[in-house]
Amino acid sequence: MAGMQDSTLESHQPLRPSQIADLRLAASKMTGPTRRAFQAEMALKYCGGKPLLAATIFGWGRHTVAVGLAERRTGMLCLGAQSAFSGRKRWEDTQPEAAAALSRLAAAHAQQDPTFRTTLAYTRLTAQAALEALRAQGYGTDQLPSPSTMAEGLNRMGFRLRKVVQAKPQKKIAETDAICENIEKKTKRRHRTRSNA
Repeated sequence: MAGMQDSTLESHQPLRPSQIADLRLAASKMTGPTRRAFQAEMALKYCGGKPLLAATIFGWGRHTVAVGLAERRTGMLCLGAQSAFSGRKRWEDTQPEAAAALSRLAAAHAQQDPTFRTTLAYTRLTAQAALEALRAQGYGTDQLPSPSTMAEGLNRMGFRLRKVVQAKPQKKIAETDAICENIEKKTKRRHRTRSNA
């Protein structure tokens, strides 16, 4: 068996130690399916698609390389239990009815960006006000999140919690006084002509 491994080591393209270090570094910067795909490509290119040889040369786990090769061959990605089943679910996923009510409430308070540059809807509805409104609709405290989680939920739904800028009055220009005086003169003339008539 040792003789067989030596013959396969000689058949692959020779790599310098600096190249091996570069490939190891590149793989260490990647995670999950991206890393496995990279390791599978390198195993095919430099190791003839042999996971054990890739593990010997590059120091990668042979099981990881084998999974990468299988993903490449089948075109299906493998999900680990860590990524598939860990972490806390979002409030919108655990309480879909309350989330739908929040979406309707926020949509009622939303306004379009005054400049029309973005498609975001801005809302004056604060997270605390949204919580109070949902409580008034009959949702209990066990169904509602904290104010910070509520604010994140509104942001994920596309409602940004910002003050909506009202239409700003134009600044007073130098001709404004002249215009106002002219209007006053005209209104006085009209009153005089009506009173004389």
